[in-house]
Amino acid sequence: MVSSVPGDPLDRAIGVISAARERGVPLRLLGGLAVRYLTPSFPPRLKDDQDLDLAGVSRSRADLVAVIESQGFVPDKRFNALHGHKQLYFRSEDGVAIDVVLDRLDMCHVLDFRERIEAYPYTLPPTDLLLSKLQIVEINEKDIQDAVYLLAAFPIRDDEETGALSPGRLCQVVCNDWGWWRTVDGNLERIASMPPGDLERLTPPGATFDPADQVRMLRSMADDAPKSLRWRIRSRIGERVRWYELPEEVGH
Repeated sequence: MVSSVPGDPLDRAIGVISAARERGVPLRLLGGLAVRYLTPSFPPRLKDDQDLDLAGVSRSRADLVAVIESQGFVPDKRFNALHGHKQLYFRSEDGVAIDVVLDRLDMCHVLDFRERIEAYPYTLPPTDLLLSKLQIVEINEKDIQDAVYLLAAFPIRDDEETGALSPGRLCQVVCNDWGWWRTVDGNLERIASMPPGDLERLTPPGATFDPADQVRMLRSMADDAPKSLRWRIRSRIGERVRWYELPEEVGH
């Protein structure tokens, strides 16, 4: 059972996703709310005026829009006309916003989730959520904490159906793209090298797994996994050429 607080945006998000599920429309949680949903026994990271960050697929765009409108949200027609091929934006009368990313998360790197969106009922799979945090080059503490929560909650094994961080999925992404690997490995190293007091502060009480141990395991698996020819060629260039994008803020 996910704990909630009065006016909790997580409750609102789950209501929208449940309505979409009833109509067979793929819609899932992203971001901090997704981490909260998957780690209900950990203290939640709460934020005022939190947007509902969701993932959808473009093949269901029309049905997705209809479902969200049925839940009392009004589409931003100008924004959606400009960006609706990849992102949709809605707002309710009481000021709650929904931001839907379609098909892929395109930030410092590109995470395509089209074939993964129906693996879990209310969120993207934990591995994809972890990747969505670890792909941030200029990562901040709240994103590190979300990553630490996932590392503290889920075992590392290729058994996502029962709830796990899949090294196979992680290597599918980072072992084909040196830039992805460089950013993810750098952020894992950043977590592993944090002063013990800082990591302890970000680790939830009652953690099932030690995040530092989890980081070491994932880095070792990624290092040992076979790399694509594309990865090996790009690795020769290394950091002499920028390996990431800096996402632009899109105004609503």
